[in-house]
Amino acid sequence: MKKRCAEKAVEYIKNNSIIGLGGGSTIGYLIDFIKESGLNVKVVTPSFATEKLCCEKGIEVLPLWSVNHIDTAFDGCDEVDFNLNALKSCGAIHTKEKIIGQMADEYILLADESKVSEKLTFKYPVVLEIFKESIGYAERKIKELGGRAELRKSSAKDGLTISDSGLVIMDCFFENVKDIEKLHDDILKITGVTEISLFCKVVSKALIVCENGFKIISK
Repeated sequence: MKKRCAEKAVEYIKNNSIIGLGGGSTIGYLIDFIKESGLNVKVVTPSFATEKLCCEKGIEVLPLWSVNHIDTAFDGCDEVDFNLNALKSCGAIHTKEKIIGQMADEYILLADESKVSEKLTFKYPVVLEIFKESIGYAERKIKELGGRAELRKSSAKDGLTISDSGLVIMDCFFENVKDIEKLHDDILKITGVTEISLFCKVVSKALIVCENGFKIISK
């Protein structure tokens, strides 16, 4: 199904354009189809694996800081709802993904129907990228918002997962969220939080692959 979704996504790519590509296996298939299509594109990506694969396929990769506009961007997600709110919690590269999404004329999520819900269920955490100095404060504020915060562990020397930007990754768990946009805004107000894996008002479309075809969730 991921391969079918990636093949369909090629239809949204214009020749001689700059595109954004996230990470994951669906994006890997999309790179293959872009190469086969003969489309002339340049790519920006937050993912080292995606960058490496593009280079192997002979697709030019631009540093993200060097562009200020992207024609179309594609990414996966952990969950997306009918209002195009999304959680992108597992990869811990959501800050750069959100930069790309905001720069793109079209930011399209690629997913199968198992990842779609009428309203986000928050079975995945909202992930914070934060300064180490704000850990205690952020934990307290998340509790005040009705959530539970856990630092993401790793095998590194200090035991913490650190982002490419050198910041700490914190997983925050919520239940029965009534106002998704308010939660998004309240978390971003916590001093020391740079970005979060909850995407509101960023996604323009979701291309959903089903057993018997495709459906589009659009603004």
